[in-house]
Amino acid sequence: MHSIDAYRTHLNQGGFDEVFGQIHSCARINESRERMGSLLHQMLENFGRNEICFASAPGRTEMGGNHTDHNHGHVLAAAVNLDCLAAFSPAQGNAVTILSEGYNPIIVDISDTEPREEEYETSAALVRGVADGFRKLGLNIGGFNACVHSTIPAGAGLSSSAAFEVLLGRIFSYLFNRKVVSPLEIATVAKQAENIHFNKPCGFMDQMASSYEGILSIDFNDPVNPGVTRVEPGFKSESCTEGFYGTGYKLCVIDTGGSHADLTPDYAAIPEEMFQGAKCCGQDQAKRLTMHKILENIDAIREAAGDRAVLRLFHFLGEDERAVQQAEALHEGDMEGFLRLVAESGHSSSDLLQNCYSPSAPKRQPIPLALAMTELTLGSRGVGRVHGGGFAGTIQAYVHESDFHRYSQIMEKAFGMNSVIELSIRQPGNEFLTIPEAGAEK
Repeated sequence: MHSIDAYRTHLNQGGFDEVFGQIHSCARINESRERMGSLLHQMLENFGRNEICFASAPGRTEMGGNHTDHNHGHVLAAAVNLDCLAAFSPAQGNAVTILSEGYNPIIVDISDTEPREEEYETSAALVRGVADGFRKLGLNIGGFNACVHSTIPAGAGLSSSAAFEVLLGRIFSYLFNRKVVSPLEIATVAKQAENIHFNKPCGFMDQMASSYEGILSIDFNDPVNPGVTRVEPGFKSESCTEGFYGTGYKLCVIDTGGSHADLTPDYAAIPEEMFQGAKCCGQDQAKRLTMHKILENIDAIREAAGDRAVLRLFHFLGEDERAVQQAEALHEGDMEGFLRLVAESGHSSSDLLQNCYSPSAPKRQPIPLALAMTELTLGSRGVGRVHGGGFAGTIQAYVHESDFHRYSQIMEKAFGMNSVIELSIRQPGNEFLTIPEAGAEK
């Protein structure tokens, strides 16, 4: 840890620029400088001249495996350059105090880490939940002060909550556990905090992608200890190349502005129908089902769970295999094959999984509208798919660089300014932003 003055000096000398380029992209270096400078000022104003450190945790994008994780399938996910950035310092006692501009202060006494119903769906619940997870793993916890700034838009499908949870885990790991807590342990604690303390039945992909970083092929066959393979794309690119690995395409998500309110039954129905269908085939989940097995039991599935359950099982079979194929295409540097698989994933989600709009609100279809506009605008020079849970929220698009400006203008006319969010992939290795010791390499 170092003083605020030391951080400010290193920042003003450009000492963090290389790291900023790696985790936030070269285009955002000036913004990164401003963020760190603002957090330094806030720490000084609110907590005095203490020794501090900086931690960062990224949002994530789902690249493949739409609604496969909850049935023990494969996903392809990646950490992105939008993040939660925190300046933090230890505090006396067991109080965690977190300040974030524009939000009410978060103050939690972690002497008691049991879930509290009155804290459901609050940031305080996540603080208490992460502390509880550390305690149950036999790890150390304690009080700290932090000032946080996030560039992850809330509700845009980029997992701002998972990033905040992972950020908390990294701070507890740094301050009280000599930075030895593994990415899997932090992701596990983060998921449990969201499930139990925050009271949201999320899957595991978001926390895994934020905690491990890079592009990950994840096998949830063992949901407690998923298999994680980091995918190294076979494209030639410079470390600071904007766009998607120098392929000529840009990766983005489009926030359609659709509300997730009242959509919990739609989300819950997807795994439930898959579970019901699998049960008719003698299994607890869709993993390891075959087309032959589904067709052999199709009458029982239709009677017990309905026709949509059969279609959703068809989606799972194709999407589970497709997520693995996407990882292989990236590794081999086959962008054409990768984009073809992205398009197949999008059509499967729309036609079989049926998570592009809620049947309870048929007049509100922002995701199908965004997908149709993407296809009509880009033709063969890009592709879009529903992103994440679906029913409302975001789509993901790969857009040829020559078309990106025109595409953004068209989409923002329909969905509002800044609705097109350009992303780059964040690689692992910069969880903490520290000042090199004298004589050490940067």
